[in-house]
Amino acid sequence: MEIRGTARKNSRTKDLVKKLKPGEIAVINHPDLDQVAAESLIKADVKMVINASPSITGRYPNLGPMLLVEAGIPILDAVGPDCFNALPECAEIEIKGGRIYRQAQLLGEGVLLTPERIRAAIEEAKKNLNHELDKFIQNTLEYALVEKDLLLGDLKLPPLRTSLYKKQVLVVVRGQNYREDLRTILSYVREEKPVLIGVDGGADALLEFGLKPHLIIGDMDSVSNQALRCGAELVVHAYPNGRAPGLKRIRQLDLEAVTFPAPGTSEDLALILAYEKGADLIVAVGTHSNMIDFLEKGRPGMASTFLVRLKVGSILVDARGVSKLYHSRIKGGQIFMICLAAFIPFILVLSLNKFFWDWLRLLWLKLRLLLKI
Repeated sequence: MEIRGTARKNSRTKDLVKKLKPGEIAVINHPDLDQVAAESLIKADVKMVINASPSITGRYPNLGPMLLVEAGIPILDAVGPDCFNALPECAEIEIKGGRIYRQAQLLGEGVLLTPERIRAAIEEAKKNLNHELDKFIQNTLEYALVEKDLLLGDLKLPPLRTSLYKKQVLVVVRGQNYREDLRTILSYVREEKPVLIGVDGGADALLEFGLKPHLIIGDMDSVSNQALRCGAELVVHAYPNGRAPGLKRIRQLDLEAVTFPAPGTSEDLALILAYEKGADLIVAVGTHSNMIDFLEKGRPGMASTFLVRLKVGSILVDARGVSKLYHSRIKGGQIFMICLAAFIPFILVLSLNKFFWDWLRLLWLKLRLLLKI
């Protein structure tokens, strides 16, 4: 296999995809390549992915590598940090048989991942799940003691211009299957007009579907400038001590924001904010809710999410995966019945019209004359 192209690199995949151009070679340093990252690389229409780290380390069965290969994007795996550092930004490179060259100079080599290799690695990773689950549960319990203020404490809520009281709220996270689930519930959004909350990149997900978020909450590290400037109210997730690194970016864009100091993830805070502000119903799309999700995010436990869902569960509807359960298909018989139903009022109106009956008699007479009957 020989591939030539422009290499563009970044150790943070979510930052790299913002500047990738179609047909370029994405150079990443992403162990256990997750599904969301893979989908973003596919959307960027890259020619190839070179990963400095192993795309499957064996900790858990991550789905990213198989998604890329099935999309026709080859992966050169585990080329190492030296090769990653040696690759100049925007350089023209050539890949031959797993080796990377620039102007005939060998920069490094890796393993070309095939579907068979990926399947074998995933099967091996599945054997490690029990061990990983044990560590995950222990970490969750330990963090729960630290983060219990999310459930029991008196959190200082930020002031909002947007009212959530007695309203339905849609919280969108750019997680697994978010596009499919958003597409499925678009009719709900148009009919009920819920308050739209984008969690970091979830704001871009809403804009992608022509929906303008009312609120954007998060660390502000994976949301576009376009989304931040869309007119939504901005809430920056701060550490419990009040430090908010994301506030610097907001000020650089000359925008206003309030901070929300609390432990946990930004999506946890979005759910808590909606609940504490008196929302009538919370519909969540793309949220993270299981061990694989959190391992892909690099978190050792899910204490805050567990606690938050205990608290808001009575009004929370998780739309994740709804697209897998429901597919709208209009059958031919249904179309016929709709057309028939539309004609019935028309026929009834005509039947009450004297002119219509006179016209039918005249037509019948003409037919008899023509047919001589």
